[in-house]
Amino acid sequence: FVDLNRTGVALMEIVSRPDIRSPEEAAAYVAKLRQILRYLGTCDGNMQNGNLRADVNVSVCRPGDYERYMETQDFSHLGTRCEIKNMNSLRFIQQAIDYEARRQIAILEDGGEVEQETRLYDPDKGETRSMRSKEEAHDYRYFPCPDLLPLELEEDWVEQIRASLPELPDEKKARFVKDFGLSEYDAGVLTADLEPAAYFEAVAEGRDGKMAANWVINELFGRLKKDSLDITESPVSPAQLGAIIDLIASGDISGKIAKELFEIVYTEGGDPSEIVEARGMKQVTDTGAIEAEVDKVIAENPAQVEKAQANPKLVGWFVGQVMKATGGKANPKAVNEIVTKKLGL
Repeated sequence: FVDLNRTGVALMEIVSRPDIRSPEEAAAYVAKLRQILRYLGTCDGNMQNGNLRADVNVSVCRPGDYERYMETQDFSHLGTRCEIKNMNSLRFIQQAIDYEARRQIAILEDGGEVEQETRLYDPDKGETRSMRSKEEAHDYRYFPCPDLLPLELEEDWVEQIRASLPELPDEKKARFVKDFGLSEYDAGVLTADLEPAAYFEAVAEGRDGKMAANWVINELFGRLKKDSLDITESPVSPAQLGAIIDLIASGDISGKIAKELFEIVYTEGGDPSEIVEARGMKQVTDTGAIEAEVDKVIAENPAQVEKAQANPKLVGWFVGQVMKATGGKANPKAVNEIVTKKLGL
């Protein structure tokens, strides 16, 4: 019979040379490849759905043989390989390679020979098992399809495609570091996939990049993870998160109030500015009102005043008390300045 289950589904096969030395490196290679394919829009890369799978070839060799292979590119220096088919998880790739390498080493140390074969990985048992002996290429009886003509790709066409490629992950990461002043780590988190990178850029446009990254990574990603949601399912749009950051930058709300506002927008939706006005969440910037609260805290805590005058670091305690008394609405910078002045520090 003719199996038509993949009719009309394009298959890309990407083959690497035997240059990968560890389970971790193999998983990192597949993860990077998946990231690039997603950026290009050529593959969804969802391994659990079968969009991307890996056939893993594993061989072991004695010390020094790999270096000889690298010098000569002669495959005879490498050990007999076994192919583990249809790996659909980065974690399983690492586990399968680790087990298979140990299996082959045990065979060689016992004086045996590794047989070239195709194997399957059983994640429940954490082991590989034989599927079939590995034939040579001619045993598969491949033959050219008479209905498919050879493809001739002209160099000009290849260059045209190369020039039209979108910005790839490493380029985007470098730009985020340069243009937004982000750390390598934060830029890496944001560019791990195309959607988070696009979300961040929308939030950061015209705003402080580091502040935008902090809110996207720590507040938004943390909240989405709690609810097992993807960035594409975020209840908070880039415009809403940007508006929250604007309210902080303008001094209308404090960082503490901003987190409360974020939670309201996340669970209820709405315009951040309108919510702040309607719920009386605006930061207290009236120095007279702040002074009154500072005077009250100082009057009620004479012992702490003496300690603070001896140890200026205790100013923070007074700031905390004033912030608590104002429900976190007082401007922290103004509170700190007034407390420092009142204590004569």
